[in-house]
Amino acid sequence: MSSKPKVVVWSKTGCHFCGEIKSYLESQNQPYENIQVDGNDALRDVLETKYGIRYVPVVEIGGDNKYEALFNPDLEKLGKVLESYNQAV
Repeated sequence: MSSKPKVVVWSKTGCHFCGEIKSYLESQNQPYENIQVDGNDALRDVLETKYGIRYVPVVEIGGDNKYEALFNPDLEKLGKVLESYNQAV
């Protein structure tokens, strides 16, 4: 079993907050999947269907078929959520 939760970052090129989140995850050695929504309305449609929004960043964190989404997360909150998942494993 993995010791780290699965993390998915929904982002777009030029988004300062998206870059901060990805840099933070990399500094914590937290693997993540990046989904670029640039010029892809279908991906924004997915966000709208799932969460009722079309903007980024969105960070999905989870494991064992349970995921939590953070909208416009600050790095402190992101760190706390990741820590809680890491302690649960």
